[in-house]
Amino acid sequence: METAATGTAMNTPLAATHLAAGAKMGVWFGCALPDYFGDPAAEYRSGRETVALIDKNYRAYLSFTGPDRVRYLNAILTNNIKDLPENHGVISLLLNPQGHILAEIETYAFADFLLCQSYAMIRQRLIEWLDKYIIMDDVTLTDETPRYGTLALEGPKAAAIVKELSGTDLANLDELSCRDGAVGSILCRITRRSPGGVPGAEFSTSSERLAELWQVLLDAARWHGGGPAGYTAVSGLRLAMGAPWFSYDFGEKQIPHEAGLQDSHISYLKGCYTGQEIVERVRSRGQVNRQRVRLNFFGDVTPEAGMTLTLDGNEVGYVTRAARTWDPPRILGMAYVRKEAAAPDIVLRWAGGTATVIK
Repeated sequence: METAATGTAMNTPLAATHLAAGAKMGVWFGCALPDYFGDPAAEYRSGRETVALIDKNYRAYLSFTGPDRVRYLNAILTNNIKDLPENHGVISLLLNPQGHILAEIETYAFADFLLCQSYAMIRQRLIEWLDKYIIMDDVTLTDETPRYGTLALEGPKAAAIVKELSGTDLANLDELSCRDGAVGSILCRITRRSPGGVPGAEFSTSSERLAELWQVLLDAARWHGGGPAGYTAVSGLRLAMGAPWFSYDFGEKQIPHEAGLQDSHISYLKGCYTGQEIVERVRSRGQVNRQRVRLNFFGDVTPEAGMTLTLDGNEVGYVTRAARTWDPPRILGMAYVRKEAAAPDIVLRWAGGTATVIK
C-alpha cells in the first residue's frame, strides 16, 4: 500500500536483511518497508496470539536544546509539553492556523533536551515548519534522523520477551515512558507502547547496531512462537484496534475533531497554540459535518483508498484505508462520511459492494 506522500520511497536500513529473508517489499508511510515475510495471515496471528517483530524505520527524529525549548514547543503543539515528566512522552498534532493537521508528533522529555518523533516522509517540510516558529527563542533544532533506528515487539508475549532480553519490566513503565537499557551489548532506549492495550515495547538504537538488534529480537520472537510481521498484517491489526494512521486516515485535509483525535492528541488546559482558535470553536459548537468512521466491508474485495461511499444513492464520503484481517476473517476499513451517515449499523455502498459502519 502506498501513502499519500509523493516522491521516491526511502529504504529502511534493514532492506537488504529483509530481502535476504524473502520479504516482499512495499511502500508504507513513504518508506520501503516489508509488505510481508511470506504469510500475512500468520504474521497477523503472531501480533494477536504470540509476538510480532516490526520494522518501524519510517520515523524522523528532531531534538531541541536550549533554555526556551519547552516554552517553544508548548506554544506550537496541541498537547501539554510544559508538564511532561522526564523520560515520558506525549502525542500531539502540529496544526496550521486554519486548524488543519500538518503532522503527528510524539515529544519525549529528557534532562537536557526534548526529542520529537514524527514521519520521515514529511521530514524536510516538518523542519521548515518548526524552524519558522523559532524567532526570538533560544532553541536549537537538530535533525537526528540518521542516528536512530527503531524496532518493536508487539503481542501477548512481548512483555515477557522484553524482560528476558533487557531486564525491563514493562509493568513498571507508564505508556509512552522510556528508559535506557541494553539487549546484550546493544545499547538502546526502550519505550513502552501498548497497541490495543497489550503491553509492548519499541527499541531505539544506533543505526550501526540495528541489523544486529533485529537478529536478536527475531530469534527471541521465533523462540516464543512468533516472528516478523510486515505491514499488510500490521495495517490489519491497527484497523482491528480502531487505530488511525497519519497520512492514511488523517492529514492536511482534516481538523482534529473530524479525525476523532480530540481526546487523544489535545490538551484543553494548556495555553495558546497554533490552530487553537479553530479547535475551540469546533469544540464549543459540538459537532463537525463529517467524521472518521470504521467500516466492515462485505465480500472478498478490498477497496482502495479514495473509493466513493454512498447512502440512498447520494455520495456521503470516501474510504481512507482498508485491509484484510484474519481473526475473524473480514475486511475492515476507515472512511470519512457526512454526519448523517456516521451512526453505527448504517449500511453504505461502494463500487464493489456494501459496508457497515461499526462503533
